[in-house]
Amino acid sequence: MRKIHFKISFLLLALSLVFAGLVLAGQTAPQNQPPAAQPNANAAAPNNANTAAPNTAMNQIIDKIIGRETALGKKMQGMHPIVETYLQNLDKDDQLTFRPKSDAYFLGKFDYKAEGRQHSMLNGEGIKDSIFGKISQLYSIKYIPSGFLQMLVVSGPLDRKDYDFEFVRREFLGEVRTLAFDVKPKKGGSGRFIGRIWAEDQDYNIVRFNGTYGPSTTTKVYFHFDSWREYMGNGEWLPAYVYTEESDVGYLLGTRKLRFKGQTRLWGYNVGTSSAQNELTALIVDSDQVKDNIDEADGISPVRALRSWERDAENNIIQRLEKAGLVAPDGEVNKVLETVSTNLEVTNNLSIDPPIRARVLLTSPLESFTIGHTIVLSRGLVDVLPDEASLAMIIAHELAHITLGHRIDTKYSFNDRMLFEDPEAFRRIQLKRDPNEEMAADKKAAELLRNSPYKDKLGNAGLFLKAVDQRAGQLDRLLVSHVGNAMVKGAEVKRMAELKQVAPPLDMTKLDQIAALPLGGRIRVDPWTAKIELLKAKPVALLSPREKMPFEVTPVNLYLTRQLVGQQQQPATTATTAPAQKQQP
Repeated sequence: MRKIHFKISFLLLALSLVFAGLVLAGQTAPQNQPPAAQPNANAAAPNNANTAAPNTAMNQIIDKIIGRETALGKKMQGMHPIVETYLQNLDKDDQLTFRPKSDAYFLGKFDYKAEGRQHSMLNGEGIKDSIFGKISQLYSIKYIPSGFLQMLVVSGPLDRKDYDFEFVRREFLGEVRTLAFDVKPKKGGSGRFIGRIWAEDQDYNIVRFNGTYGPSTTTKVYFHFDSWREYMGNGEWLPAYVYTEESDVGYLLGTRKLRFKGQTRLWGYNVGTSSAQNELTALIVDSDQVKDNIDEADGISPVRALRSWERDAENNIIQRLEKAGLVAPDGEVNKVLETVSTNLEVTNNLSIDPPIRARVLLTSPLESFTIGHTIVLSRGLVDVLPDEASLAMIIAHELAHITLGHRIDTKYSFNDRMLFEDPEAFRRIQLKRDPNEEMAADKKAAELLRNSPYKDKLGNAGLFLKAVDQRAGQLDRLLVSHVGNAMVKGAEVKRMAELKQVAPPLDMTKLDQIAALPLGGRIRVDPWTAKIELLKAKPVALLSPREKMPFEVTPVNLYLTRQLVGQQQQPATTATTAPAQKQQP
């Protein structure tokens, strides 16, 4: 079989065709980080005496930018954030311009020394998926996570010996004033960055770079990307988001066009590394006279002992997932979810002990589950829910599990089961329910909703389920479940399916019908701490059905600031916000 290897900059692109016997395989990121650039003070001599001073000053700025970027490349070798990449392949649509036709998803722990620069955190595919995947690859594209390091740090190396820099303008990106430069490699270079960089004007860190690597040839294909960084304190700006998009990349000798868009997120740079150590150094020894305020009779109650044992399992799982950077620390978003749960409890006269808690799983795929008495929703699910009634539907299903006494597996009460490496988290912790428990929870949730403040708005919740149905056949990776039960089976929503019967017809052309939101429109994740907060961007009136973008990846447009989370006056936002016709939950 004849093989031709194609190099790409963002992800490995492999296309297998039986009838042609052709394989396209991408090349991973460079095996070695570029060495530190040595500034060359004489590389850009002024053309005349009148421009000597400005050129000297500009050369000094460029040298500082090069030095900071080189230092960042070395620093990233010791960093281990979580890296999540989600891509959607697109097809033309008469009404929506493009619509997703398939997707791909990758999640890993960044490790510069590892193969592919990361350790995968996903469960392995089964035999059925493996066989189907090999068959589907005969006629479709398969993405493999590799080469993304080129999207995080400008590789090359970046220096004035190999690149030409042209100052464009001063420009504000949010609150941060930047200097924009167009950058292109000198003649004879290959596989080098070409595009624009934005450097903040205090320490001259690159905070955004936009372009591609190239030039592309018949044997090398480079994708375009827009890479953003966020402020982490102490003058440091680290990679946070990368958006990539192509609309007309030809392959198979130009007979087909590759159209896709994708987003890479990084978070948890400082998660699980210092909190326990800081707590130990701040330890205060209490007096021997201090006693727990617990009645002795309560302490020996068999029922309380059982609840305490189950709570141990619950706490162990939550703490381990939080340490791995997969669950966000407790915060304001959790309080919103708990408020909706409280509304359901109060209107149904429920008294639950221990009390209900809520947490957010930081990944994009849409899922919800319970860990004991803790209700967990994924960030992606919270992002796409259009209103509070839809959120209440999801929470009601999980609350039903708790009220029906569906228990957590107390094997997780033994602490040795939590002693594993972070990439193994989703393989070690599985909380899937029995199908009979799922059916019972649906029935109970319907009862809870009928007695709730949301009873007159359940048509909106059913409309959301219809929107999931419409995309389920194309976005199966977005609907996969890491920990609990998937809401879709056989390309159709099975959870709370009866609500679809009370929903109005789904019409993608109606501007006032918002069945689901794009990804990234509700929650902002702090890349350093993994803390989350609700976005407070103003609603935007839609101009056309194309802007509805249910469940879709969108471009990134951050509001950069040097203020840290909790101090921000205006949080970072993506290009897409909740439509004006709907209110955020």
